[in-house]
Amino acid sequence: MRLLKLVPDDTNIDFLRWRKVASTMSFLLVVLSIALVAVRGLNLGVDFVGGQSVRVDFVGTMPPIEEIRSEVDKIGLGEPTIQQFGSDSAVSIRTGLPEGDKESADRAGEQLVAGIHKAFPNAKTGAVETVSGKVSDELLRTGAISLALAVLGISIYIWIRFEWQFGVGALGRLFHEVSLTFGFFAVTQLQFDLNSVAALLTIVGYSLNDTIVVYDRIRENLKKYRKMEIIPLLNLSINETLSRTVMTSVAMFLALGVLLIFGPDVIFGFTAAMLLGVFVGTYSSVLMSTPVLVWLKVGPHSFVPRTSAATSGAERVARSDDGAVV
Repeated sequence: MRLLKLVPDDTNIDFLRWRKVASTMSFLLVVLSIALVAVRGLNLGVDFVGGQSVRVDFVGTMPPIEEIRSEVDKIGLGEPTIQQFGSDSAVSIRTGLPEGDKESADRAGEQLVAGIHKAFPNAKTGAVETVSGKVSDELLRTGAISLALAVLGISIYIWIRFEWQFGVGALGRLFHEVSLTFGFFAVTQLQFDLNSVAALLTIVGYSLNDTIVVYDRIRENLKKYRKMEIIPLLNLSINETLSRTVMTSVAMFLALGVLLIFGPDVIFGFTAAMLLGVFVGTYSSVLMSTPVLVWLKVGPHSFVPRTSAATSGAERVARSDDGAVV
C-alpha cells in the first residue's frame, strides 16, 4: 500500500528568492495589525472588562440589533453591548456590573433575563455570567503576563539550544504571529476573552514546534555541508522539512475546520484564531524564520564546539569534518 504524499521527497523550490517580498509584506501586515488594535481596539469579553453577560437565542426571526439594544436599554442597567454570537439567531448581551455585593449582581442578572423575556417572548436565555471589575483586571493582567513570558521563554530556549541568531529569528516569528492574531480580532471584533488567550498560547506552542524542526535541520546541514553557501543550504533545509510541515498543517486544518463548522459557539473565536495561527505559522516556517539567518550571517562557524578555558592551544586536538583525528 502506497503512503499518501502531499509533497514529493525531492522538492527543490527556491523559497529564499521571495524573502524580501515576504518580509516586506509581513512587516506591513504587522504595522497594520498594531494600527487596527490601536484605532478599533479589541472587543473585550466580560472576563476582562467585568460586568454581566448573557447569551440570547431567538426562535424564528431575530429582531434587528438596534431594536434589541433599545429594549435592553429600557431595563435600566446601563448602556448594553450587543454582538451577534455564532449563528444568525443568537446574540451576546453585556451590561455593566451594578454597585453593591453579590446579591445586587444576582438581582441585576434576574432583572436582565426577565426584561429580555418580556420584550421578546420568542427568546431563550442562557446562564448569566458575572465577573467583578477586580477579577477582570486580574485576569487581564495575568493573561498578558502569561503570553509575554511564554514568548520570552521560548526565545531563550531556542537561543540556548542553537545560537543567538536563531533566538532572534524565533522571537521575530512569534511577534509576527501574535500581532496578526490581535489584528484579526480587531478586524472581526470577535469577543476577546480567556479562550482567545488560550488560542494565542496554543499558537505560540505550535509555532515553537515547527520552528524547532526547521532549525534543527538547518543546524544539521550547517555541520554537514560546511562549504555550501547559506541561501542554498537554507533552501535545502526547508525543502527537506516541507513534507512534514505541510502534513502537520493539513491535519490541523481538517480538525479545526470541523470544529469551526460544527463546534459549539463558545469556542468559535478560539477555533477561528487557531485556524489563522496555523496558516500564518505554515507561511512563517517557509518564508519568515529563515531570512533572518541570512541577514545575521549564520554559517558553519556558529557551531564550532567551544573548548574549555583551561585547555591550552597545544592540548587541543584538530579533527577533520568526518571526525577523524588529524
